[in-house]
Amino acid sequence: MAAKARVPDRTLGRLLLVSLLAAFSVATGAANANGVAVGVFAFQGERAAISDWSPVIEHLNRELPGHGFQLRNYDADGLREAIAAQKVDLVITNPGYYVTLETQFGLSRIATLQSPHAARSGQALGSVVLARAERAELVNVRDLAGRSIAAVAPEAFGGYLIAAREMLREGIDPESAVRETHFLGLPMTRIVDAVKNREVDAGIVRACLPEQMAREGLIRMEEFRVLSPRRVDGFDCALSSPLYPDWPIAVTRHFDPGLAKSVARVLLSMPEGQDRVSWSVPLDYQPVLDLYRDLRVGPYAYLRDITPEGLARRFWPWLLGLLAILAAWIVHTVRVEHLVHQRTRELNDSLAAREGAERRVRDNQERMEHLSRLSILGELSGRLAHEINQPLTSIGTYANSLLRRDAAGTLTPEALREACGEIASEAERASGVVRRIRHFARKRAAVREMVDVFRLVEDAQRMVAGMLVSCPEIVIAREAGLECRVLCDGLQIQQVLLNLIKNAIDAARGLSDDRQGIRVRLTRADNRLVVQVVDRGAGLDAAERERLFEPFFTTKPDGLGLGLPICRSIIEAHGGRLWAEANEDGVGMCFSFQLPCHESSA
Repeated sequence: MAAKARVPDRTLGRLLLVSLLAAFSVATGAANANGVAVGVFAFQGERAAISDWSPVIEHLNRELPGHGFQLRNYDADGLREAIAAQKVDLVITNPGYYVTLETQFGLSRIATLQSPHAARSGQALGSVVLARAERAELVNVRDLAGRSIAAVAPEAFGGYLIAAREMLREGIDPESAVRETHFLGLPMTRIVDAVKNREVDAGIVRACLPEQMAREGLIRMEEFRVLSPRRVDGFDCALSSPLYPDWPIAVTRHFDPGLAKSVARVLLSMPEGQDRVSWSVPLDYQPVLDLYRDLRVGPYAYLRDITPEGLARRFWPWLLGLLAILAAWIVHTVRVEHLVHQRTRELNDSLAAREGAERRVRDNQERMEHLSRLSILGELSGRLAHEINQPLTSIGTYANSLLRRDAAGTLTPEALREACGEIASEAERASGVVRRIRHFARKRAAVREMVDVFRLVEDAQRMVAGMLVSCPEIVIAREAGLECRVLCDGLQIQQVLLNLIKNAIDAARGLSDDRQGIRVRLTRADNRLVVQVVDRGAGLDAAERERLFEPFFTTKPDGLGLGLPICRSIIEAHGGRLWAEANEDGVGMCFSFQLPCHESSA
């Protein structure tokens, strides 16, 4: 019950009488198992409830002797459980809890509390929203958007719900628009203290509580500002909301109707007075129901299920079936589209294959021209040494001649000019030879791109087979499930492959047919691709293997010893490694190189 219906000043004798009545009520309940239990929502604690409602119990026992009316105090959950267990016969609670319990348990109100402070019939309870007086930016409840507020509890009628409805009317959703809501519980003075101490921006309390605290010297009203203030004739307290009916008293379904009629008659006959509890006929609680419907709480909580989220929770099996059908239709549509695209792609692939074949012919021609230049460079290496050696010899001869003539004292200026001219001429001749060779062997700019090395191996195999009249068998073995692409210059890696394959062919030249074959293996170790070129040739001893990658070291009669060092530099430039080792059976060699995988080919 609202505190405004309580007697403000009580003497020590009055308190003693209340305590005795409470003790008598408990004793009566223990002695009379058939007594009438009156369940009260003791929102301010047991002592306050006994003080407020003992006069009613006393009046009922006096007017209806022999029934043993007993006062039972409960919190909100306890009162609900007591009604469900049929432990109470009469229920006194606030309007908010009443409309919820009426819907849930079929309570029937027989009277409504008549407060001497009510403005008129049906206008007794309201809420006030307080902020500190210096918060000039907070004038209306709509100004609470993005602010923090304090209230009693989510289900508190005067301590939250009434003000929450006013925020909703002003276009402010109390659950989402407010930055933070602190539910501090009882006593309700905690909310006023939180506003006073600047712990929150505003607080929601029942009407008349600030005035009561001011009379008790707990606060000064000028410290606070009332948001969305309104006045109701005959109601002397500050308000931020309309007024609603006061507390009802209701009977449960199992209560005797005849006794209920007698209880209603006795309650309506209680005398009215400034400090007395009195009752009127049951009032219309439709405004309370409207409030709960607007907020979609209490008996109207099911309205929350009409939102998309609520419908999803309620009808998820049907939605799941619908989604399955929709998914099947999408899969069918995608499959049809895929088949159409597949047929189109096959047609495009056939056209692209033709263009690709023409492009590969051109590419092979360019590669053959490049290899031809390398071959010619190899053939010219001897001539290169001879042509450079001639001018160097001439330069040495002229220089020695100058030294001898100078020592003999026969060196003349004319002879010195002639010898210097010849030396300069021979030096220019040597420079021209080197310049022509460098121009001939000049490389193109390196191009790095994602390459499938397996394709490079296949291309190298076809290229070697096309260049040699009698090419030995070259078998390519690829590790199952190998998918690795390498960021590299494809032509340089192919140059390495061609060099290693050509060396393997040379190593087996002149041996029996069963040792002519070459095997190229591609495997993966961690995140690196390993390529191995294995031959069954004559092999190399340990000393030769130690010097294999030294420049100008060769085991071929006509070799320069530059192929393998160049191959190693190419592989290392790509972040890899090139090495050679004898086969496990001691027959032939295995040349291996590894390159880092940069991207899966899937």
